[in-house]
Formats: sequence, C-alpha cells, structure tokens
Amino acid sequence: MARWSILACCAALVLTTGAFAQAPPGPLPPKPGAAVQQPPEKAQIRVRVELVNTPVTVRDAKGEMVMDLSRNDFRVFDNGVPQRIEDFDIGGGPLSVVLVLEQSSRVEPLLPAVRKAGIVFTQAVLGQLGEAAVVGFDERSEVLLPFTTDQDKIEKTIENLRVGLQGVHMQDALARAVGMLRNRPPQRRRAIVVVSEAADDGSETRLGAVLREAQLSNITIYSVGLSTTAAQLRAGTKDPAPGPLPPGVFGMPPRPGTVQTPTTEQQARGNINILAAIIWAVERLANVVGHNSLEAATAGTGGMHLPTFRDRSIEVALHEIGSELHGQYVLTYRPTGTQASGFHEIKVEVTKPGLSVRTRPGYYLPPPES
Repeated sequence: MARWSILACCAALVLTTGAFAQAPPGPLPPKPGAAVQQPPEKAQIRVRVELVNTPVTVRDAKGEMVMDLSRNDFRVFDNGVPQRIEDFDIGGGPLSVVLVLEQSSRVEPLLPAVRKAGIVFTQAVLGQLGEAAVVGFDERSEVLLPFTTDQDKIEKTIENLRVGLQGVHMQDALARAVGMLRNRPPQRRRAIVVVSEAADDGSETRLGAVLREAQLSNITIYSVGLSTTAAQLRAGTKDPAPGPLPPGVFGMPPRPGTVQTPTTEQQARGNINILAAIIWAVERLANVVGHNSLEAATAGTGGMHLPTFRDRSIEVALHEIGSELHGQYVLTYRPTGTQASGFHEIKVEVTKPGLSVRTRPGYYLPPPES
C-alpha cells in the first residue's frame, strides 16, 4: 500500500497539539539566573507522497473482467506525466472492509433483504483472508462490530441489524469508516461497501473531506443503492403520480456489456462532469454540488455504484463487487515530474485495443504551510 508522508506529518501535528492542550495555562517561570526559554520555530511541513497505488478494473466489450494482462500492458500517468510502475499485482493482498449499512426507518421494508445478505458479503467480498467491521447509521453512526476475521460474527451482526430513526447521515458514517481503515496494516487493501440510499440528509461531515482522506489512505468506496420508492412499494404504500427518479436509479438502461456507474452515465449523456465536481469538493473540503453523495463517493475513489431498484438484488450487487475486488490489478508508482501540491489526476491506459479501464481519479495534496 502507499505510504504517505503527509499523513505522518499530520499525525505528528495532532500529537503535538494534544501535548500543548494538557499543559498548564500561562508561561512557566524560569529558574533564577536561567535564560527565558523561547518558543520553538514553527515546523515546516513538507508535502509530498512517496508511493501511490491504484486498483485498476479492466473490462472487455461485453463487460467481462480481463485478468490476463501483464505489467507491460499498462501505462500510468500522474497529471499527464508518464510514471514507472514499481509493483504490479492482480487480486492484491487480503482485504480490510468496512460494511456501512443504512438502518433508517425510511428503508425499513428493505432491511430483511439486507439482513439476508450477510453470507454473500463474507463469502463473495471478504474471501478467506479478509477482515471486516460493520457500521450502522441513521441520524447517527455506530460501530456495530469492530474489525474481525470471524465470519460468523460478521454475519450475525448483519442479521441482527435493527430499525433506527429517519435520518440518513451517510457522510458521517463514511467518515467514521475511513477513520477505521486509515490505520489498518499497509499490506491490506482497503475498501468500504455502503448499502444505503444515495442521498445524504443532515451529515455534519462534508463529502469533500471524506474523499480527500479516502484518496490519501488508498480506500475504494463501493455502493449498493437502496430506493425509498422500492421500500414504499414493499410496504404497500400507494405510489403517487410519476415523478423524478429516486436517488440511485438511472433513467436509461446501461450500454450493452457495461456496468452502470456515474462515470458511464457522464460519458453517455455528455452533460454531467462529476469528476470536476469531485475535484472542486476535495480541494475545498465541501459537498459535491449537483450529484448525490453515494455516486460521488464511488466515482471519487474509483469504486462502483450498483442500484438495486429494478436492476438487481442486494445479493447480486455484492457478488459483483466481490468479483471486481478479487479481479483487479493493483499498480504502484512513485510520482515524479509533477508538482507537489494540488490535485493529482491519475490516468491508466492499456495497450490492447477494445478494453475499458476504471481506476480512481486521483488524490489531493494541500500546499505546505509557511
């Protein structure tokens, strides 16, 4: 996994701040005859990144994953500058996954299907060497299960998911999940799988802050979109006259052989620039304007959004996520020839024709403090 010197610097800064907070107020009087101690000079924070690793999904024209490529078939660019691939792997190391589950009363009729999907999550997504934690959220987020490799405990936690209140503080839950993953062992790949409505409602955390930290921590976010319209139908609520499509539902079918994601929709319609919105939000630590939170989170980290309304079941969506996680290429490079701070756009190409590539769009490094 990538090692980010900026995170180490930030950690040191936090520890220093905590030490100052515990000191008694006011200056300490010097001993008689001793020189008055001067405050230390302000530390210079160097902003650079040593290694970048990025998961890459390659599909053919039929939408099937391609898993027979070699290192020489890939080209990696950081802000348009070609980079040398230092490490190359397929399938990657063992996974650390935080499963983030909406338990709001808004989706109560869908929760039985969520509870039944626990075994699919452990078998298809985690695999034999994976570890997982479970976070539930409504108007607040809560760690339902800390990291464990005990699949029975994971499945039992999902099976016992309770119905909560009406709020949907998804971004707060994502921030909690990112914080849990940030310090996992570097040899483990990091991912978040969210099962939720696509729109956040009331979080204090800005999505740009979540995405900036997820990008720096090499975390990929995958999502399974729940629909309040589907919940109303299952509850027997009479559907009013047709209106706007529910969050997480696309208005047009996907192109043959493709998985429907914000990126493919952007390319198909040509009038939505979600990447620009994500970069703007990450730079300013703001919310993504004009796009729902769940799709923006997946697009901003190179993941995949899978709506379930009229498209697939929760279990099928988890199978698709697991297949991708265990069939990805992981490329590692040391950035050279680009500026230290600002947003670094990552672009990956394959030399073989007729293949599509998806990876995370990049990462942001703030300017050094003067």
